[in-house]
Amino acid sequence: MMSKAQKLRAKRKAQLGRPRKADAERFACGKIKPEWSRRENEKEAMAVALAARKRMHGLETGSAFAGYTLGRLFLDGRITETQRQAGDDYAAVMTRYYHLTGIPFPSVRAQVIGRVKGHAGETSEARHRQARKAADTMMRLEGVLLRCEEGRQVKTTVFNVCVMDYEGLRMMPEPQLLWLKRGLNALLFDKGLREHGERDYSFIQE
Repeated sequence: MMSKAQKLRAKRKAQLGRPRKADAERFACGKIKPEWSRRENEKEAMAVALAARKRMHGLETGSAFAGYTLGRLFLDGRITETQRQAGDDYAAVMTRYYHLTGIPFPSVRAQVIGRVKGHAGETSEARHRQARKAADTMMRLEGVLLRCEEGRQVKTTVFNVCVMDYEGLRMMPEPQLLWLKRGLNALLFDKGLREHGERDYSFIQE
C-alpha cells in the first residue's frame, strides 16, 4: 500500500505532462532537434493518413494513387495505367482553365470556401492569351468527349470522376464504367494524334 508521500509524488508526476521522449535527438542543453521533431511529425501524419485510408477505402498502400477516385479505380484494376494518365491530364487541363479564367474550382473538396474568388479585373495581355489558350483546350477536350457514343453521359462521368473526384463513383456499375473508359480512351487517342501532328480527330469509340 502506498504511503501518503508516495501518493503525493505520483500525483505530481502525473501532472507534469506527457513522458519524456527517450529516443529523441537532442542538443547538449536537452532541447529536441527540430529535424528529428519534423521527421516524427511527418511519420505520425502519414500513419494517421494510412489508417484513415484503410478504414475508409480498404486500401493498405502508401501510393499517391490511393488519394483520389481515379487513382483508386486504377489500384482496383478497373482502369489501365494509360487510362489513368489520360484522366490525370484531363484534370490538369481543367484545373489550369479554372485557374487562368478566374472561375472558382467546382469541387468543394478542393477549395477553401472563404478564399474563392476570381482574378483581378485588370489582366495582362500575357495572362489573357494564356486564359484564351486554356479555354480553347478545355473546349476541344469537351468536344472530344461529346463526340463519343453517348457523349453526354461520357463527358459527365469523366468530369465527375477526374475533376469532381466523387468517391461514390469508385463503385460505379459496369455501364457507367464503360462510359468512363470510352471517354478516357478518346482523350488518350486525341493526345496521340496531337503529339504526332495529326489533325484528324475521328477515333475509335471503345
